[in-house]
Amino acid sequence: MAKPVGALSLDLDNKWSYMKTHGDPGWETFPSYLDVVVPRVLDVLGRWGWTITVFVVGQDAALEPNREALRALSAAGHEFGNHSFRHEPWLHLYAESEIEQEIARAEEAIEAATGQRTQGFRGPGYSLSQSTLRILEQRGYLYDASTLPTFLGPLARAYYFLASRLVREEKAQRKALFGHLRDGLRPVRPYRWQLEDGQLLEIPVTTMPVLKLPFHFSYLLYISTFSATLAVLYFKMALRMCQMTGTEPSLLLHPLDFLGVEDVPELAFFPAMALESSRKLNLLNRFLETLQARYAVVSMGEQARKLQRSESLRVRSPEELGLKPSRRRSSSS
Repeated sequence: MAKPVGALSLDLDNKWSYMKTHGDPGWETFPSYLDVVVPRVLDVLGRWGWTITVFVVGQDAALEPNREALRALSAAGHEFGNHSFRHEPWLHLYAESEIEQEIARAEEAIEAATGQRTQGFRGPGYSLSQSTLRILEQRGYLYDASTLPTFLGPLARAYYFLASRLVREEKAQRKALFGHLRDGLRPVRPYRWQLEDGQLLEIPVTTMPVLKLPFHFSYLLYISTFSATLAVLYFKMALRMCQMTGTEPSLLLHPLDFLGVEDVPELAFFPAMALESSRKLNLLNRFLETLQARYAVVSMGEQARKLQRSESLRVRSPEELGLKPSRRRSSSS
């Protein structure tokens, strides 16, 4: 019997983008760890024979020193998605023309660096607006992947703010980072957005069906700081609930899943960064072995093309799921 499909993606957020969101000085020089992360990513994924979707920040693709790492991912057969140009989690606050510029600039930079045209988008920090959806549909995108249906977003944001150097105005700018409490009411399974001029496929980052608890790999590694056995059991329970509900998961990796505090001491404030990289990689391979035993792992593009052939997906309006109308004109801010 064939295994059900499960998609895997990597948000290739670079060192500078975490520093920027955290309010740390020095991000403007765009410090990078891609030369360390990407070989580890290729080694882990090569072990399992998987090709996945890598969401790239346009600014990184535009910088020549990063292009060798991106070309290595492309040569290994991985697919690229659009993660905006400047990686600002307050993207939803932009006017529509500014959002389009962010998406278009990233498209151009990623295609120039990798030879691939992006067909999927994930907003930085799960930022999403009606304008973003409208622009993606108009530009011919196959899918959006910017929703994380969980009630725990505000807790993650509070932790992030507590460890940050942000002033009040910067915290206000980032007030939607990791989403709102109401995001937990959004669907876990894929659906179609009904827009003014058409529809767009939405593939949420999968959370535990019914309970809406996250189980992306950074969260699993955080649980493992208390108990590795508990983290594995938690992951198995989440996948079992997906199987019971017929949910084909879309799971998410981050660069810090491959890095220890010895690699990037500046990012020690992140959960699970107290773990050394060797221990993280061992744990990560345990989780991936569990995933491989239950699912045929594919890229998000492959999952999206399969979903596009389905006639059973629900159609939802942005207003129904709490997305407010966006500004149509540019701002001077």
